[in-house]
Amino acid sequence: MKMKKLCYALSIVLLASCHNKPENKFEKINQVNWFLGEWNNKSKEADFTEIWEKATDSSYIAESFVLVNKDTVFYEKIDLLERNDSLLYIVSVRNQNNEKPVAFHATSIKRDSITFENPKHDFPNKIVYRKIESDSMIATIYGKNHKPEFFPMKKKR
Repeated sequence: MKMKKLCYALSIVLLASCHNKPENKFEKINQVNWFLGEWNNKSKEADFTEIWEKATDSSYIAESFVLVNKDTVFYEKIDLLERNDSLLYIVSVRNQNNEKPVAFHATSIKRDSITFENPKHDFPNKIVYRKIESDSMIATIYGKNHKPEFFPMKKKR
């Protein structure tokens, strides 16, 4: 009789586990997998490039740079990490902030946009990426007492 009850209990547990959908551990970072790839904006004045790669299941890395006449006038490294059910955008900019990383927390994640904020940072204190089409997006940076700066980008094929 005890064996029957044990088998019955195990059957219920097994059935319940079969009906539960496996949880995607890194759901938030997968929502912005449209970041991945090389993005550019070339103009007469400068060439802007942002390259995103998947580093691990829970992180992406990126390099962003601006070239003027083949000279790098701006360079930053970005880590996008999913930690404790939130996304962190950590950026280190060459020749700024003693090149110490600055962290921004994702405050809004939608299908076609993501907003990162750090109200304690002077500029920027808000970064928004918005996907326009599968091959185009706009990054916008905001700061106190600054006009927003827009960075439209096309995905390199």
